[in-house]
Amino acid sequence: MMKNILSRKTLREFWEIPKYKDSEEPLKVWYDEVSKASWQTPNDVKKQFGNASIVGNSKIVFNIKGNDYRLVVEINYKFQYVYVLWIGTHTEYDKIDVTKI
Repeated sequence: MMKNILSRKTLREFWEIPKYKDSEEPLKVWYDEVSKASWQTPNDVKKQFGNASIVGNSKIVFNIKGNDYRLVVEINYKFQYVYVLWIGTHTEYDKIDVTKI
């Protein structure tokens, strides 16, 4: 089981923005699923989330709400930690370099 997802606060602050309110339920579902996961490798993530994109060895990009939003996390597989690095719209995601966050 993933011991910790850091930080749920980042997710909550995002969905509390009125124009992103529709992300609340999908992010809660993602959070619940990930908190129950026990991934050892990026391939384990892909088995559960087929649309996730692996960036390097530890960063994963998740599609949220039918790809309306993108969520970038870093995973420490050894210690079972997921670090929320960035969340935004698909359009905002297209403007960032995910390898540098």
